[in-house]
Amino acid sequence: MKEKVLKTTVQVMAWDELSAAEQELMEVAKSQTQKSYSPYSHFQVGAAVRLEDGTIIVGTNQENAAYPSGLCAERAALFAAGSMHPELPVRVLAIACYTNGHFTAEPGSPCGSCRQVMVETEHRYPGKMKVMLYGEKHIFVFQSAQDLMPLSFVSEDLEG
Repeated sequence: MKEKVLKTTVQVMAWDELSAAEQELMEVAKSQTQKSYSPYSHFQVGAAVRLEDGTIIVGTNQENAAYPSGLCAERAALFAAGSMHPELPVRVLAIACYTNGHFTAEPGSPCGSCRQVMVETEHRYPGKMKVMLYGEKHIFVFQSAQDLMPLSFVSEDLEG
């Protein structure tokens, strides 16, 4: 038997360690939590992406009584970016979570479906997509979407 070790690096940062552009994007993600439609979970998620040209696209989680019909904030933002500006790479994705009247103390972690979409979005274009997860105590910063899902698959993996 062989063993494979998977290793992921995450930067654990304080707010003042973020650049002004990163703080701006995170503020947009935080503000989007208030536009979430989450009457069932009451867990409001906001996402903001910055495209290569500086354009910011936003998304929020959208719930539905038929639970699988909802959509996470991350995918809402990434799909909107891909629909509105398919020629522009997403360079940074910021995510914030709000519940019970405050932002979460620890950064919220994207679901597996969102991670797969992040990896696919990053794979579409040359370069990396930074992912920032907000928490009141600290912010997690991943330099690549791949760091969130090391055993992901992309189009080449479907070629047999």
